[in-house]
Amino acid sequence: MHKLIYLCISAFICGSVLFASASHAQKRNARFDPDGSFWLHGEPPAEFSEISAINLNAKRLRRIPAPGLQVTDGINYRFKTLTVKRHNFTFTTVTLKGVSYSFSGRFLKGGNFAATALNDEVPVMEGTITRYAGGKKVAEAKLKFIYFGGT
Repeated sequence: MHKLIYLCISAFICGSVLFASASHAQKRNARFDPDGSFWLHGEPPAEFSEISAINLNAKRLRRIPAPGLQVTDGINYRFKTLTVKRHNFTFTTVTLKGVSYSFSGRFLKGGNFAATALNDEVPVMEGTITRYAGGKKVAEAKLKFIYFGGT
């Protein structure tokens, strides 16, 4: 009888260790990866009506536009500086025709965005965008974005 109890306890402990190891491996494999496009959620303030998307295309996929801030007339403001962390997403863009942008925000969820079914009505990123003209701040607004991984 004692051997049976010992075997049951041993099997329980081994199963628990294996489950914990598998759970840890899943978390490690589901690392934070927001690569894709982030489209503006809702109507922007009038001073930012040109904002279309923020494209994080680190993998250089053809189905996603080049990395940078995309505006409605098709211009892509490439990133000059970029930090992509779960709670710290910031960038500045190059200056084109005297205009540049900066963004400071955060992602509202973690995980591998391309491998997750995300609702295109629920924002996954938010932050403050600032437009500069001639090196001077001319507009600032808080915006939210939804995820689009490409088709």
